[in-house]
Amino acid sequence: MSNPNYDQILVHIIDYVYHTPITSPRAYQRAHIALLDSLGCAVETLAHSAEARAFIGPVVPGTTVPNGFRLPGTLFELDPVKGAFDLGALIRYLDHNDAYPGAEWGHPSDNLGAIIAVADWLSRSQAKDVTMETVLTSQIKAYEIQGIFQMKNAFNKRGLDHTILVKVASTAVIAHLMDLTEDQALSALSHAWQDGHPLRTFRQAPNAGPRKGWAAGDACTRAVHLCLMAKAGQPGAPSVLTTPRWGFYDALFGGEEFMLPRPYGSFVMEYGFFKLVAAEGHGISAIQAAVELAKKLQEAGEKVSDIEKVTIRTQKAGKTIIDKTGPLRNPADRDHCMQYMVAVTLLKGEFIEGEDYADDSPWASDARVDELREKMVVIEDEQFTKDYHDQKVRSGANAIKIELKTGSEVPEVVVEFPIGHPKHPETLGLVKEKFRVNMQKGGFESATVEKMIEMVEKDDLPIHKFINLFAKEVPLKT
Repeated sequence: MSNPNYDQILVHIIDYVYHTPITSPRAYQRAHIALLDSLGCAVETLAHSAEARAFIGPVVPGTTVPNGFRLPGTLFELDPVKGAFDLGALIRYLDHNDAYPGAEWGHPSDNLGAIIAVADWLSRSQAKDVTMETVLTSQIKAYEIQGIFQMKNAFNKRGLDHTILVKVASTAVIAHLMDLTEDQALSALSHAWQDGHPLRTFRQAPNAGPRKGWAAGDACTRAVHLCLMAKAGQPGAPSVLTTPRWGFYDALFGGEEFMLPRPYGSFVMEYGFFKLVAAEGHGISAIQAAVELAKKLQEAGEKVSDIEKVTIRTQKAGKTIIDKTGPLRNPADRDHCMQYMVAVTLLKGEFIEGEDYADDSPWASDARVDELREKMVVIEDEQFTKDYHDQKVRSGANAIKIELKTGSEVPEVVVEFPIGHPKHPETLGLVKEKFRVNMQKGGFESATVEKMIEMVEKDDLPIHKFINLFAKEVPLKT
């Protein structure tokens, strides 16, 4: 039993991680797919982002760590602290990994940066028998901790970045993976809350930048380091949340306490959102609507240049986070701009892709994109917002209507449950196909990819044998 002197929020997290079995077949089924998807996203980043490739690898070039973590998509052998940073950043960098909505939007698969780095290192060094099932259980629990907090607690309203929850969830499950005692786990977890936390300025104009791509890696590396510090004997801060004036609630959360609407189980893994389109999650249904509208324009013999006005109805979160006008200075600006996503999709006539946000993408300098953006109006639809927050509905709706210069209209297209949504029947099959495509982008042979898909289902497989399949020279594409 964990130390009752700690704030009960912390005690409940550690009790869940250390003592609650996961019994849901649906959770494990989706965890297998989520693991593949996340590693595929990391390989996709390596294939497309020179910016990301520039910061991965050992801190001191040429260093190889004996029995170190093998960073997927590379031949690097890293210590688990740097490895957690690199994998967490690669999974997240192109904004293509899975997501979970609520009062706070976040990406639970960010936690895999820490989980895989530590699990592979422990398994490879024979410090512990870490199987696929062990990893999946840690994954399900990290998803759950992060997602339950996201449901009702808006860190963004306090100016804090949601990756605080990656650090918290990863610290809790890594402590268990490392065989820390429960008191040591509480110590590490208290330090995760006690850290100074990232401001979300790097997600908002005028400071939006690539840090939003490596913020998850930063959270992962911090979680691993805090667990190592606790294992080395560092004491914790038992009332880190509740201490008057100096605790988290008073110092950073306006004096409010966290609201946790349901007990920890496996809900978040079972009902998370897979991103089958490389775009900020609140805009994916808008992109799907735009694809349909592009076809309607073509069928009617109309061109994008014939458009007079585009009206986008969205949820409050979409309006707040990705309604962006004015200059777009970098890829991070573009992939968090509803208008850019929709404009490029309409012009292409097909789904926007990760490379379409790059500085060297033809779309980034295409005058037609900005001309079309200026014709767009983004408004909040209160019903969309209500359904977004309703746990029985949990839609991610957007609607787009096009008015033409002739005075006629293209009928509005509404998408409530886009591809990737847990209520969409084709989601899991499409995620597997996405994995195949991403691995092909990274130069992996089809036979190897199919072996990965087969081996991820082997729950008793030592995790390092699975990660071995991902070893490859870093792609040279710039």
